[in-house]
Amino acid sequence: MAGKVRSLLPPLLLAAAGLAGLLLLCVPTRDIREPPALKYGIVLDAGSSHTSMFIYKWPADKENDTGIVGQHSSCDVPGGGISSYADNPSGAGQSLVGCLEQALRDVPKERHAGTPLYLGATAGMRLLNLTNPEASTSVLTAVTHTLTQYPFDFRGARILSGQEEGVFGWVTANYLLENFIKYGWVGRWFRPRKGTLGAMDLGGASTQITFETTSPAEDRASEVQLRLYGQHYRVYTHSFLCYGRDQVLQRLLASALQAFSAFFYTVDFLRTSMGLPVATLQQLEAAAVNVCNQTWAQLQARVPGQQAHLADYCAGAMFVQQLLSRGYGFDERAFGGVIFQKKAADTAVGWALGYMLNLTNLIPADPPGLRKGTDFSSWVVLLLLFASALLAALVLLLRQVHSAKLPSTI
Repeated sequence: MAGKVRSLLPPLLLAAAGLAGLLLLCVPTRDIREPPALKYGIVLDAGSSHTSMFIYKWPADKENDTGIVGQHSSCDVPGGGISSYADNPSGAGQSLVGCLEQALRDVPKERHAGTPLYLGATAGMRLLNLTNPEASTSVLTAVTHTLTQYPFDFRGARILSGQEEGVFGWVTANYLLENFIKYGWVGRWFRPRKGTLGAMDLGGASTQITFETTSPAEDRASEVQLRLYGQHYRVYTHSFLCYGRDQVLQRLLASALQAFSAFFYTVDFLRTSMGLPVATLQQLEAAAVNVCNQTWAQLQARVPGQQAHLADYCAGAMFVQQLLSRGYGFDERAFGGVIFQKKAADTAVGWALGYMLNLTNLIPADPPGLRKGTDFSSWVVLLLLFASALLAALVLLLRQVHSAKLPSTI
């Protein structure tokens, strides 16, 4: 009898396994979207006075076919801008090594090869290129040599025009304030009815004021074509050098402005470190005079711990006040529409993010990760079914063992 049971056991087990497989195939499944992996991009902002590195990240599947880009980390390169190495080009490349080593740590190793790396140089290199093109070329060559030694996907070092610098700063400001937010159909992006902000940037050797206009009669000499989210934008960069004060003021009164970079640092120093009111142009002028009337000892005692830039705030505050009031021709109404801001959504406001946003249109999206899943209730039923089968098999096995022992105990 025992032999018959043993002979039936293998086919019974096979039948049970087949039945379990059929049950699994009959259970309805659905595609569950895996959390997307992250992609990274690196932009080196080679300004006239210093270089900063920004590492950005976004979901690899690029929701709605565009990157949802945010700042991952940043690094300030010690020393001056790369244009200060005109007599020592190799030093320009070497100065970047510390931040590039940080990038190796900040970007996951498996993402190094697919991480685009860009260097954009601004006013300092624009001036050097005008006065000494050979030195400018040597500096960019040295920088390129250093950047290609790293495992990132280096995509070039170039000098941005003033118009490009202005327009990418405009993109950053409006992107972070969600003025390019999705509405309606998937894959289509619309600008909210409230319109866009103007952008004001002040660096060590240049300043830009940028705003969007829809008038076809505008002067096309300063027009910049921008491809963003699959759509074309015409953005105009203007300053008091190409328009009269009244014309600039008339255009700027139509929308608010976001001021960043040295505009923010200067006003923030007056407001926070010095404790001076700067809500109006008159107050800004009084605050600038107040700083310049301080002796060096008084200034050090009032603002300890800021030795590096303390000597620059008198000239900086006066320049900002004169630029806004006499250069751009702002009155109190226009000044009241200026928002001084360093960061938005934990991301620095500047041209670098706008540059990356435009470039991510050229980076293909990864297909979304999917896995098969079942409803929780179905999973519980299967768990109970297999547990019951296992328990039943154990009971039968124990019975057979017990039955096999009975004859030997009589």
